[in-house]
Amino acid sequence: MNHLTNDKSSMIKGTMSRYWVGIDTGGTFTDVVIADTATGRYRFRKVPSNPADPAEAILRGLDTIMADAGVSGAELGFVGLGTTLATNAVLEGKTGRTAMLVTRGFTDVLELARQRRPHLYNLAIPKPRLPTSPADRIEVTERLDADGLVVTELDAEALQAQLATLDPAVEAVAICFLHAYRNPAHERQAAELLRRHLPAVPLCLSSEVNPEFREYERFSTTAVNASLLPVMDRYLERFSLGVAERGVASAPFAIQSSGGLVSPATLRRLPINTFFSGPAGGVVGAARVAAAIGVRDIITFDIGGTSTDVCLVKNGVPARAVQQEMAGLPVRTPSIDLHTIGAGGGSIAWVDAGGLPKVGPQSAGARPGPAAYGLGGTLPTVTDANMVLGRLNPVALLDGTMPVSAERAHAAVDSGVAQPLGLSVTEAAAGILEIANLNISGAVRVISVERGEDPRDYALFAFGGGGPLHAAEVAETMDMRQVIVPAHPGLMSALGLLAADIRGDFGQTCLAPANAEGLAAILAARAELDARGRRWIADEGLDPGQARFAWSLELRYAGQSSDLSLPIADFALTELTLAEVVTDFHRRHAERFGYAMPERKVEAVTLRLVAVVPRPEPPEELPGEAIMARAPERRAVWFRAVGFIDTPVLDRRGLTVGERLRGPLVIEQMDTTTIVPPGWLARHDSLGNLILEKEAGA
Repeated sequence: MNHLTNDKSSMIKGTMSRYWVGIDTGGTFTDVVIADTATGRYRFRKVPSNPADPAEAILRGLDTIMADAGVSGAELGFVGLGTTLATNAVLEGKTGRTAMLVTRGFTDVLELARQRRPHLYNLAIPKPRLPTSPADRIEVTERLDADGLVVTELDAEALQAQLATLDPAVEAVAICFLHAYRNPAHERQAAELLRRHLPAVPLCLSSEVNPEFREYERFSTTAVNASLLPVMDRYLERFSLGVAERGVASAPFAIQSSGGLVSPATLRRLPINTFFSGPAGGVVGAARVAAAIGVRDIITFDIGGTSTDVCLVKNGVPARAVQQEMAGLPVRTPSIDLHTIGAGGGSIAWVDAGGLPKVGPQSAGARPGPAAYGLGGTLPTVTDANMVLGRLNPVALLDGTMPVSAERAHAAVDSGVAQPLGLSVTEAAAGILEIANLNISGAVRVISVERGEDPRDYALFAFGGGGPLHAAEVAETMDMRQVIVPAHPGLMSALGLLAADIRGDFGQTCLAPANAEGLAAILAARAELDARGRRWIADEGLDPGQARFAWSLELRYAGQSSDLSLPIADFALTELTLAEVVTDFHRRHAERFGYAMPERKVEAVTLRLVAVVPRPEPPEELPGEAIMARAPERRAVWFRAVGFIDTPVLDRRGLTVGERLRGPLVIEQMDTTTIVPPGWLARHDSLGNLILEKEAGA
């Protein structure tokens, strides 16, 4: 099974049907794309999101794109979803009330949190909101030792009595016992008792959610997952039923934080895997587009309505992580290594008590939105600042389908920032833009400079509705000289869904010497992961003959708390091949940290498996129906270097392939606006990308 095909042309049941749909739902807009695999024609739509009922906007977008293309549900062979619902629920504290069963004496693990502070000298940082309150935690009499051997049997009678006291308002339960990653028997026993007592309440076990050592991280991950079960279950169920009701024969998929697709049924059990769902689709799509033009090293730069997501892609491969922080809590789930900050088009500008201007992280969201949108928003946002500075069309966005009001934007910036600071409206708007760009540049620095990578060696790949608006100036700040703007930047996450493979990620802690003595423990973990991978393929209804497995082993020197992951090419691990992996570990440790200790014992920490079932490549986009480009216009636009200047405003549909244009320019299209500052050149390549380059000497 580990030596199976890697051919992207392999067909998966259902994907032969002609039309594929990708849907990415964000805080402000829901983006929808449909691809005709027979003709290579694509259609795109942006519909307003519905924060009160996110599934409604998804299904409305699906109906809209099907009507645009004139197709029925029966003609759809693929429907993929990217979602930010789980992320928003955790950030906004809108998760379900969650109870937690823990080993006696360990109710305070989440509060203790390893006693680490995010910032050593800042004592005023608020603690994260925990997914479960102390009142909803039950101490269970049971105990395993570090090897998974029973020290104290689970007291089933006492637990039954405790469950009778559980508040009926509890919506989900997390079961987290000490050392359950070694032996899940007690967690499973408690789960059986709980199912008999509360059969309708969803629950999850730490030994299934995250069977890895480090109690705090495992408890946190499981508790967060449980708190999302009631939220995501209803949402994903409605999405799946809605797709089926429209006559789609193939079950839909959703994209995970890892950038791989999986069934909604799996995500209903593991909603934490959707934390970077939509942004991950954008990274997958961006890497594919960049590779097509021969660019392998990029920093993806996705600005939406509420946040900015950045990711480093080196040699065509996105950086990956096994743990991310969400609302101050560690969540261990495989993901593309995205760094997110609260800076987007809807980020609110405000003045703090000390008279200092700030931008974000608060956002106007979809409702009421920026003041310019005329949906009730009155607070100044980054979008309003761009409107005041002439960077956005002062009449309408989305190809004229979304009227905007420059007057409302002007009034919001004036009352919210200019007057409190004694500035002109232009000065206030320019300050908002400068603060936003500095915040965003800081995010780029985190995933490049702070991780030993020189951003000057990378191109900035700008997408999202706001990415091309800010990209060139952020690139200047980071001394980067090339920006890539794809053909449909505002819809890149939806497009990326069409290019993603089906993927499952699995990990199992082994904690054994990386030598002959520990080989049995490593092989036992491998057997467990192999069985889990096979069960996952069966549960997903996939063809095992198309699957390919990739293995990796995390190693560390004895006494270390951090580890390095190394690929294992040989599935049948032996003493000899394990010794080769250890030799490679010494070499890579020296490369990464500047030293190696070959005389010190090496420990195998966690074995990981990635199971992938490839999907066919989406078709290359062919030109659609010719649409007459608007005639070039001119308007006063503000740039950092020169202030307001009379600037050409072009319709992207009117650009000629290979034509080189000198900034300053504003290039408008349906889903975004690209700013080309003075000292930059822009050209339209044969694949529809807009390439911005800093002029030599500028």
